Amino acid sequence: MLWQCGSFRFDLASGATTPWLMGILNATPDSFSDGGQFVSNDDAICFALSMVSQGAHIVDVGGESTRPKHTPVSLNEELSRVTAIVQTLSAQGLCVSIDTHKPIVMQAALDAGAAIVNDVNALYTQGALDVVRSSNCGIVIMDGFSSQDQAAKRAGQSLLQRLASRYAALIAVGIAPQRVVIDPGIGFDKSLDDNLDCIHAIPKLRLIAPVLIGGSRKSMLGAITGQAVESRQSASVALALLAAQRGAAVLRVHDVQATADALKVWQAVNAVG
Repeated sequence: MLWQCGSFRFDLASGATTPWLMGILNATPDSFSDGGQFVSNDDAICFALSMVSQGAHIVDVGGESTRPKHTPVSLNEELSRVTAIVQTLSAQGLCVSIDTHKPIVMQAALDAGAAIVNDVNALYTQGALDVVRSSNCGIVIMDGFSSQDQAAKRAGQSLLQRLASRYAALIAVGIAPQRVVIDPGIGFDKSLDDNLDCIHAIPKLRLIAPVLIGGSRKSMLGAITGQAVESRQSASVALALLAAQRGAAVLRVHDVQATADALKVWQAVNAVG
């Protein structure tokens, strides 16, 4: 199966490749892991190019933190943080994803050259579906952030049921299946056991759609290891490998070089195993 993301195509067929790497670029002052490091456009662009040189296939640009108890930013502020970065990186031929739940930011990023919309709100925000439906961008929908997902969880719906229902809703309005990847939403309205279940559920989630895993540096790793955010690289790489072994198609990561090297070893062992 090919993931259609504008002019980009990613082979997501089982066993065809190791997972594709989505490098995280937070153009924010308050993200839980790297807030404030890349507020300058020049610094952000240099960091993005560095991630690509280390093995990132996609650069995921975000202008608003979604960490617990984050402070929402205005539409204009988010636009000012991300639009020029997206435009510059896209102009250099990179596959850029916009991490936002605001339809106006989605549209501005797509107009600037973004190829993927990565929405923690699973396109529930009014107008979001219309934006992506009128484009040919790739789409990532995530479980757990939206009030609809939280209500469904309280009503007893499982992770698989919630993502299957939202995926079906996208297909029903005419979005091509090959455009959609699903994310179980590690760290969003989930306990440690819920987060661990996200990894265990990957084989079943893959029956719905290809799966993206974004567990890099998350609090679940701190709960398991006792390490602070800045010391969770080893745990993040371990989680990425476990997700890859279970069939994740895309890994959203901070530590691109370390993850890419680990995947190379994993692939080499599998090639002769």
